[in-house]
Amino acid sequence: MNTEHIIPWLLGQEYPNTGVAGVPTLLVEHLLYVIVPLLLAIAIALPIGLWVGHINKGGNLAINIANGGRAIPSLGIIIIAFIAFSAGFIPVYITLTAMAIPPILTNTYVGVREVDPEVRDAAAGMGLSGWEILRHVEVPMAMPVIMAGIRTSAVQVVATATLAAYIGLGGLGRPIFTGLAIGPQFNPDAKTLLVVACILVAILAVVTEQLLGLVERAVVPTGLLNKRQQEQGGAPPRPMADADAGTDAGRESSEESEVAV
Repeated sequence: MNTEHIIPWLLGQEYPNTGVAGVPTLLVEHLLYVIVPLLLAIAIALPIGLWVGHINKGGNLAINIANGGRAIPSLGIIIIAFIAFSAGFIPVYITLTAMAIPPILTNTYVGVREVDPEVRDAAAGMGLSGWEILRHVEVPMAMPVIMAGIRTSAVQVVATATLAAYIGLGGLGRPIFTGLAIGPQFNPDAKTLLVVACILVAILAVVTEQLLGLVERAVVPTGLLNKRQQEQGGAPPRPMADADAGTDAGRESSEESEVAV
């Protein structure tokens, strides 16, 4: 490996003799490929998952349709989209959005369906409408499972966004494909590009997962988090008034989160 160019490259200088932009530029491009498809996938999958989970109809059909896209390799989808829409961001967004939808849709549906029926009946008995039950009961209790799906999708999208470079775009996949084109067996610069880029993608995936973990802690009810910590042998539950509000459904949702991931 040629280590003398790594620090300047990480700080923003173009990697010499390769035409590969500095890492900050590549990182911004990569994040653009990740954030837009992930938001699109959430906007598409979350309402569908919540609705079919709430009414308990059509869930298997929706999940099977979404999972059908997994049968096609990501590289195949991006090539088909590239042929259909030519160059630009659209092929990348289509591919990564299609990849991100199944985990979010599946976890959302399962999370809502696993809400304790007695809790749902109690809410209905209090006079809550279907929308109010979904909003105030089912969504909060299903949130750990929903967030698990989002975290899974995000990590997958971070790793797969490297394929954007295959159709001429940038991102952290650019040094990987450039290194492969040069030939890492005989060229130390090519090997440096490959190794450093792969490490950066792995670090970005871990950081993304951890940041979404913080988001999960912010949006998941405290009672459900405490239940999960108890089950995982973590810290003892905090003495908060709503610590018992999770009920057994919270425990089931947490277990389902681990299974669905």
